[in-house]
Amino acid sequence: MAITDFFDRGWRSAPEAVAFVAEDRTFTYREIGELSCRIANALANSGVSRETKGAVLAANDPLAWACVLGMWRAGLAWVPVNPANPAEEIRRLLAGFDCEVLFCHEQFVPLVEKLRPDLAGLRTVVCIGESTGAADVTMLDAFIADARAELPGHTPAPDAVAGIMPTGGTTGAPKGVMNTHRGLGVSVVHQMLAAPYPADEPVVNLVAAPMTHTAGLLTLPCAARGGTVVVMSRPDPLKLLDLIERHRVTELFLPPTVIYRLLEIPGIEQRDFSSLKYLMYGSAPMSTEKLRRAIEVFGPVLFQGYGQTEAPSGIAFLRPEEHFTDGRIADDARLSAAGRPAPLVRVEILDGDGRILPAGEPGEICVRGDLVMKGYYKDPVRTAETIVDGWLHTGDIGHLDHEGFLHITDRKKDMIISGGFNVYPSEVEQIIWRHPAVQDCAVVGAPHPDWGEAVTAVVELNEGEELTEADLIAYCRPRLGGIKTPKRVEFVTQLPRSPNGKVLKKDVRAPFWRDHQRRI
Repeated sequence: MAITDFFDRGWRSAPEAVAFVAEDRTFTYREIGELSCRIANALANSGVSRETKGAVLAANDPLAWACVLGMWRAGLAWVPVNPANPAEEIRRLLAGFDCEVLFCHEQFVPLVEKLRPDLAGLRTVVCIGESTGAADVTMLDAFIADARAELPGHTPAPDAVAGIMPTGGTTGAPKGVMNTHRGLGVSVVHQMLAAPYPADEPVVNLVAAPMTHTAGLLTLPCAARGGTVVVMSRPDPLKLLDLIERHRVTELFLPPTVIYRLLEIPGIEQRDFSSLKYLMYGSAPMSTEKLRRAIEVFGPVLFQGYGQTEAPSGIAFLRPEEHFTDGRIADDARLSAAGRPAPLVRVEILDGDGRILPAGEPGEICVRGDLVMKGYYKDPVRTAETIVDGWLHTGDIGHLDHEGFLHITDRKKDMIISGGFNVYPSEVEQIIWRHPAVQDCAVVGAPHPDWGEAVTAVVELNEGEELTEADLIAYCRPRLGGIKTPKRVEFVTQLPRSPNGKVLKKDVRAPFWRDHQRRI
């Protein structure tokens, strides 16, 4: 099946139902569906071939998402480009992944004109919005003027590339992950199986994170159920809370950093979250202390998803009820788990020789199944290093416990070797996150002449809080012991993060290693 089939289920079942709400605008399934078909047919009419690379440069917007649906219908491969990225990063993604088609909001047309001399392959630019008068830019209305609103005759094959997704770049330069229609479809099915709704209950999905990442794909299980997607164009914590109450939102996805900030809003305990069924979190580890607080504030609705760009959004899930044992919020051992493996993938822990390890033994988390990527774009060597004998090597270290829950210890590249001992940053971060003055933190290894690496914490404090290095080290020592306790603490106003909210460990680590030999 094609990834657009999920949207089309909602379109067929309730064509006049509201598919999207954005500010004071509403769009029915018929409006978005027909627009996406006209975009697909216009692309075909213009001579764009199948699996051509196309991007959308826009803030969260139903019309921009219709362009993504249209490209998928035409058989194009979507390259997600976050508009919050720096201009050079946008240029590098468009050039490096050979984008020939670009839909963009009017406010980004000047940027595109500036970058275009370095984008020799970009031959079609379509503006969503008001006319800008820019040369070589076609307005969306003009582009689709002669295109039919019916489904195009072409249906992409299940193994056709639906997207070339940039990796998060938290440990290095982004790679282009080729995800297929089948793979993205498995991701959507996993979400539907893990977050079931009775047939007679409404589904209202709130998009607060960038639609270029997980939040965009999560509109599809909502659409498949005939639900409504409420779209926020830019981050605004107070508005987010208002929209949950006003639209009786039943599900949303947020990275942990955003949840932390919501929990600091005065009076959040008095807000009405009774409509929520699933508050999905993921894309980065979450403090178990703050997770408990979130469950107390939002209710028994926290729902973790573990995946990576190479196996998007659906390797494992920790469902709301699995955050509890015997009717009480579970202990740290459970709350720190990524969840149980999803039904349509196989997850095993492998050692360095590719052997499957028994429950409880740590090794590399490896995955196989239709969810797994086709490979890295134009990088067969790295593809062969990452997919070995059918197993996707995630680069995450972890173990499966005796109840079948998957636990992630850390990224292989983030592990600190100090004095010959392995220190996993996530274990140290969990302790630091518990300190009431701490908003967020990142633990990395810094060079040390005797130990090789010293455990180093870079800490972001809650507004108005004060904390000294000595105080935090004293807090950690009885909880972590001498080896794992940070030897150095630095306080920063804000940790470096990607546009999607992930802490960039490579950027945290880089200043410490600037004059030393190490691959950051």
